[in-house]
Amino acid sequence: LVGFRENGFVAGQAALKAESSKVAKQEKACLENQHVFIPFAFDTFGFLAPETEKFLNRVQRVVQSNCSTPKTQNFIFSRIGFAIQKGVAAQLVARLPAILL
Repeated sequence: LVGFRENGFVAGQAALKAESSKVAKQEKACLENQHVFIPFAFDTFGFLAPETEKFLNRVQRVVQSNCSTPKTQNFIFSRIGFAIQKGVAAQLVARLPAILL
């Protein structure tokens, strides 16, 4: 992490910023429609925003109580992990200069 000052870099800063901007963008519409908005934010280093961790823990509890086999539980979380990896890859490709593609 060359170039980061000791006191200026916070692990997960991008995920926390994404989480707060998603909440700011969606909160009003969700309240008007009586929905709950749960931001799902993470960064490329694997940091999960606090609300994302809470959501995944809740999903895990529901899956464990409704799925009888560990194979089923593993399948669901491997799909979630794949979706996250796919999203990160898409974000990285979208940010590459056209000459590198």
